[in-house]
Amino acid sequence: MLAANNWFFWAALSACFAALTAIFAKIGIQGVDSDFATLIRTVVIVFVLAAFVWAAGKWTDPRTLPPRTLLFLSLSALATGASWVCYFRALQIGDASKVAPVDKFSLVLVAVFAFMFLGERPSVREWIGIGLVAGGVLVLAIKR
Repeated sequence: MLAANNWFFWAALSACFAALTAIFAKIGIQGVDSDFATLIRTVVIVFVLAAFVWAAGKWTDPRTLPPRTLLFLSLSALATGASWVCYFRALQIGDASKVAPVDKFSLVLVAVFAFMFLGERPSVREWIGIGLVAGGVLVLAIKR
């Protein structure tokens, strides 16, 4: 059963929104530089998320956060920005139905990086699923 406090519920919603992101972005970048389009997208996200955090009463002074937290959130933001720039560039020159699944190769990389750096140990069944995702990306990447 999917409940609002279940991680799978939120991950499935994330997947739905990510799918819509690809479709909306592909339509939106027609005739617009992909880097400029990424900037527009980012500005909208900043304003919407700031309003949400403020309205939900979740604002805290970022200066009170530990330096390590700020460092890793900043690194995450830089990686996100780089990912978005690359994603929009790929969408501008490729088909959304091919770009988005290849972008999801990040799932495979997350599993490998989490294994290496976070000590996470997926089960054999989970590694098989991760391998299938990697295989799917290879099938999409191979030219006919």
